[in-house]
Amino acid sequence: MYKQISYFKSLNSLRFFAALLVLFHHSETMKIKYHLFNLNEFSFFNNGNNAVLFFFVLSGFLITYLLLKEDNKNKTINVKRFYLKRVLRIWPIYFLLIILGTICLPLILNKFSPHLYEFPYSFNQSWYYFFFFFPCLVLYHFGHHILEPLWSIGVEEIFYLIWAPLFKFLRKYIHIILYLVIILKIIAMIVVRVCLSADNEIAYLVNTYSFEAMAIGGLGAYWLFNIKNKKISDLFIFKKWIQLIVYAIVLIYLFFNNNIHNTIYDIIFKTPILSFILLEFLYLYIIIASSCAENSIIHIENKILSYLGDISYGVYMYHIWVVSFVVIILKKYLILFSPFVSTTIFYLLVISGTIIISAISKRYFENLFTKNLYNKIVKK
Repeated sequence: MYKQISYFKSLNSLRFFAALLVLFHHSETMKIKYHLFNLNEFSFFNNGNNAVLFFFVLSGFLITYLLLKEDNKNKTINVKRFYLKRVLRIWPIYFLLIILGTICLPLILNKFSPHLYEFPYSFNQSWYYFFFFFPCLVLYHFGHHILEPLWSIGVEEIFYLIWAPLFKFLRKYIHIILYLVIILKIIAMIVVRVCLSADNEIAYLVNTYSFEAMAIGGLGAYWLFNIKNKKISDLFIFKKWIQLIVYAIVLIYLFFNNNIHNTIYDIIFKTPILSFILLEFLYLYIIIASSCAENSIIHIENKILSYLGDISYGVYMYHIWVVSFVVIILKKYLILFSPFVSTTIFYLLVISGTIIISAISKRYFENLFTKNLYNKIVKK
């Protein structure tokens, strides 16, 4: 019944909203650094990591579903084509920003305005981390920087590198592998938490590479793909009142998590390791309910949101450049206004600027690879 879905409604919109949460998070962090009025005390503006976890679950769900669909149709997986699609979709912006952020911008600033922005790393210190898809180690060794969003791309790229061939050769056992990934990741997180200090590099890598989130998304795709003779809306777990409860729980978490101090709430949402797993399953529930349940209580599918979701990769990758520009260049003007006016102007500039740059990038840069170049290579 759900083996031939070509488009998951609402997911583009959710992807855009998640990218916005990352934008808000980095915006408030940057405003703190430059002593501007900020909203960092409110939980809603501290959801960057939560949004990235959602991206990981969504990636695992979509990639696994596409592989299941391909295997069902062709009885095999074209690993080369899978890699080609991922490379042409992700690498252009990834490596463009690396060149800009490690070579071009430092040269320009050092020549014309060395005190405008201080880079915590040099090209020689960081290039191999970026090249081998461990950008998280730049963050670990050198602290926050303008290429910070790239850390999650490194996580996804390593997942993609492993997942396609694993799926091709062990597809009969793929659901077992997904369970094992989750179990092994939980064990690894417990071990590093007990045996290593929080600032240990190995502990950092174990906690950063959230393969369990992508495995949870993959389990959702496997479950959806193998449903037989039953609509999702007929299942008890997707009754409207349960959907309402789940959405309410997630919204309360996103808006008030840091501001809630309650024993029961802390056990559910602030228990190390297990709370993250629970949150990832809640994200999976929302992904399936919003995109596949015939009785879904949310309908956020429209042309505008769909388009914004389509450029959300650019929104995620470029936003910190826009945020940095607005904060650094316009700081002396923003402090002249009241907090409300300053915040309103700031976000109007940041959100509109990020969307414009992402739209231009999508049309004139990314499409050169995802459409033109891909079609030429496939035809050959």
